[in-house]
Amino acid sequence: MGIKSFVGARKKQNQVIEHVSVRVCDYMSRDLITFKPEELVEDVIDKLISNRISGGPVVNDNFELIGIISEGDCLKQISDSRYYNMPMEQHKVETRMIRDVETIDGNMNIFDAANKFLESKRRRFPIVIDGKLAGQISQKDILKAALTLKGHNWK
Repeated sequence: MGIKSFVGARKKQNQVIEHVSVRVCDYMSRDLITFKPEELVEDVIDKLISNRISGGPVVNDNFELIGIISEGDCLKQISDSRYYNMPMEQHKVETRMIRDVETIDGNMNIFDAANKFLESKRRRFPIVIDGKLAGQISQKDILKAALTLKGHNWK
């Protein structure tokens, strides 16, 4: 009796490859916790802790991105207040937020976005569409996308 081997079903050479989305806008967070420039830094600290986030975008009344505030910005406020023995109650987000905000295009490839994270050492990037804040992509969102896309070949 001869030895039998099983090769299994083979893909046809001209088979159409299914479309897999690899754009930032397909993986970004859209339901964001945002801050207003007139909010108190203490209120921001409360929101950061209660929502388990490390920062968020600052928007005006038209939902236009005007800055970002992070845990680090709040820590600077606490440190300065304690060092100079000044009360924190009067300090607003607009005095501590980062105004020069780097954004990325929602149509960017997630692999390019991953490289941008590595080059910039940032934890999140806001996405602005038509002048309005549309969402945010974080390093965690990129990791989730990578798991979703696991097993796909890129030619």
